Amino acid sequence: MVKEKNVGTTKLASQPTIKRLPSYLHVIEAAQREGKEYISGTLIAEELGLEPIQVRKDLAVTGIVGKPRIGFPVNNLIRAIYTFLQWDRDNRAVVVGAGNLGTALMGYREFNRRGMSIVAAFDLDKKKIGKKMHETEVFSLGQISEKLKELRADIAILTVPSSHAQAVTDLLVKAGIRAIWNFTNIKIKVPKYVIVQKEDLSSGYAVLSVKMRLLAAVS
Repeated sequence: MVKEKNVGTTKLASQPTIKRLPSYLHVIEAAQREGKEYISGTLIAEELGLEPIQVRKDLAVTGIVGKPRIGFPVNNLIRAIYTFLQWDRDNRAVVVGAGNLGTALMGYREFNRRGMSIVAAFDLDKKKIGKKMHETEVFSLGQISEKLKELRADIAILTVPSSHAQAVTDLLVKAGIRAIWNFTNIKIKVPKYVIVQKEDLSSGYAVLSVKMRLLAAVS
């Protein structure tokens, strides 16, 4: 019998574990599309180049425990991961900075599948204000205070030029935003009650570059 713990009482996972869960989800959903009812931790580990013990340890935070020699129930595990990550809720977000990166994020359909709706964008460029990008309307940055209440958005995706990041952050905090996904290259300052997740694209590129150099060295 598969045991399912109360996910709400599960202790908070480490950041590395949380970051690996979406990768597990891709593998598990692929198994679901193939009609599989169970999936082993070993198979997930092989797909992602990880150790099986690490996968089982990570998945334990969802409250789902698999059967020995059979594995985890696919449907239950998918639901548990969604619940743990709060992707089964309606997380409403706005993009602040409708440039190349902001526009690309508005068009990223995976967000909708994972419970996040981008309900508006804000920018200073008069040529963009009033237009729609990937079906998302762009408003003036000066409308943030009034629009956030109307849109009921808790998350701001910050893609403005770094020189404006702190000033825009202060505006967002004053308007009542609760979480900021920071795609700028500076560390923004916020009150303790506001959550910030910094996304440094150059860090990922740095790791890729070093791996390429190491591969070239052994080739």
